Amino acid sequence: MQPNKFVPKGAATFPVEFSGPPREYCFVLLPRLTLLALSAAIEPLRISNQIAQKELYRWRTVTEDGAPITCSNNVTVMPDGALGKLSRDVSVFVCSGVEPLATLSPAVTQWLRRQAKFGAKVGGLCTGAFSLAKAGLLDGKRFTLHWENQPAFIESFPDLMPTLNLFEDDKDLMTAAGGSAATDLMLKIIEADHGSAFALVVSDMCLHGRGHANRTRQKSAQAVALGSRNQHLIAAVQIMQGNLEDLVTLSEIADVVQVSRRQLERIFKTYVGMTPKKYYTDLRLARAYALFSETNMTVIEVAMATGFGDASSLSRLFRSKYGGSPSTFKKNWAGGEDTREKRGKTRG
Repeated sequence: MQPNKFVPKGAATFPVEFSGPPREYCFVLLPRLTLLALSAAIEPLRISNQIAQKELYRWRTVTEDGAPITCSNNVTVMPDGALGKLSRDVSVFVCSGVEPLATLSPAVTQWLRRQAKFGAKVGGLCTGAFSLAKAGLLDGKRFTLHWENQPAFIESFPDLMPTLNLFEDDKDLMTAAGGSAATDLMLKIIEADHGSAFALVVSDMCLHGRGHANRTRQKSAQAVALGSRNQHLIAAVQIMQGNLEDLVTLSEIADVVQVSRRQLERIFKTYVGMTPKKYYTDLRLARAYALFSETNMTVIEVAMATGFGDASSLSRLFRSKYGGSPSTFKKNWAGGEDTREKRGKTRG
């Protein structure tokens, strides 16, 4: 008798009173997906079956045509099959990573829309929200995606606003920001299915501390990010990050955080080694870099979205920081990086 591939052997056990059919998941893999997020979602399911020693969950991976897919870390994954008809009881996660719009095909978009129409619960891991938005599945929903990709998402879908939380579970829509946040989402699902005690054991097997509720924010506190506990610095950085398009003056920032302009200069020099003006400019350039990488926005559009006002100012500062003009940068990203285009050429 063939061993059940969904119930591996293990030393730890936890009895579960369950005799129903296993809950099933389908993971749709897009080119350049984030492998960490995919693994973080599947492993809690595998561990649940292992410690229960029964099939609580099943899962399968699919690509558009059933062909192997290359992740953002250049690891190649062989899927279980291609897109196809699913039972309405199967929950679907679209898994993407780098260049989430460039690697999304109309066939996947239409397939996602069809699954939702027939009652399947859908979701996205890491940058999967781009696919869900393209399929028209995010209107009126709470959702999230990785913080690094949120600026590009907002520019691409200005009527949709993601949260900065680790994950969101909004009825028939589930999204996780990527990385270990996918484990947090799955642990919440496992807890709802089989109780908190069981979910805690699964968490321990993952060596993953609980307490990551969906309202937990993705990014660490600014104090940790800057290696500082200076509240004036933290408050000033938060103001800058919230005003990358409509700029505020340093005097206005100093007034809000209740220090003098000279004190603000000294705080930034002490803790981050640069002037507040340069720090603010670098934040805006980092936003421009993200928009050039993940959208089709023109240089002038990016300049307006990052508070530079005109293309020449942005181009000059961008070249100084990144070693090339925005136009050159966009061409380099476009040339040879679209995995769907490459795969189509090899078929012909």
